[in-house]
Amino acid sequence: MSESRSATVESAADTAEDLAESQPVRVLGRLGLVAYGAVNLVIASLAAQVAFGDAERADKTGALATVAETAAGRVALWVAVVGLAALTLWTLAEVVFGHRGLPTGRRVLRSAIDLAEAGLFAALAVSAAKIAAGGSSQGSVLTTVLGWPGGQWLVGAAGVGVAVLAGFAVWRGVRGGFRRDLDLSRCGPRLGRLGVLAGHVGWVALGLAYLTAGVLTVRTAVRYDPAQPVGLDAGVKTLGAQPYGPALLLVLAAGLAVFGLYCLFDARCRKR
Repeated sequence: MSESRSATVESAADTAEDLAESQPVRVLGRLGLVAYGAVNLVIASLAAQVAFGDAERADKTGALATVAETAAGRVALWVAVVGLAALTLWTLAEVVFGHRGLPTGRRVLRSAIDLAEAGLFAALAVSAAKIAAGGSSQGSVLTTVLGWPGGQWLVGAAGVGVAVLAGFAVWRGVRGGFRRDLDLSRCGPRLGRLGVLAGHVGWVALGLAYLTAGVLTVRTAVRYDPAQPVGLDAGVKTLGAQPYGPALLLVLAAGLAVFGLYCLFDARCRKR
């Protein structure tokens, strides 16, 4: 009986792995990478607008809401939802089935990183679905959490966690750790060189952007005032109002744009 149950569980696991690693899921996952790159390009555009005094929202929700302003944009968002959901599944498959040949410590670290990325893609997919369906982009998760007992501590801890992830992103960009996900034989030498360069620059820029987000999140937790707007978009506007804020926002916007282009390259050249 025990052997039969073990065989059933093993068969189910094999089926799940085959599904997660199937060609349709991988194709849709690449579509998700394209969507993720496009979102970062829109965020870069909005951050640049804030630097020049525009009051647009310069976070992921604001970027999605901007895309949804037209009928074609809402259709594109639904396509992005499907791709991001597949990308989430693809990334989770790496958590469960990947990194098998690595030492335990490195496998745990890589799996934790993949899990964090899967959470990001899933959250983005949910936000895109909500906005594409006509939901409001107003309001903030931070506002909700800050209203909980001990909410300021939770938000502050989340900000510290984001800063830690930011450090990893910078490290990945400097060390070129992203290259292990790529199959450069799938693209020409020139495209490969440009894509790897974009990866180095883009991952470092993404890390600096997340570091900024982490600092702003901690700042929101420490200085929370129910009468004042909260959220990363409000924090970005506050940053832009500082003496060197506009210049910093322009640098971050340029870096996020490079990372967005790298995501497109990743979609083209990621390992099968």
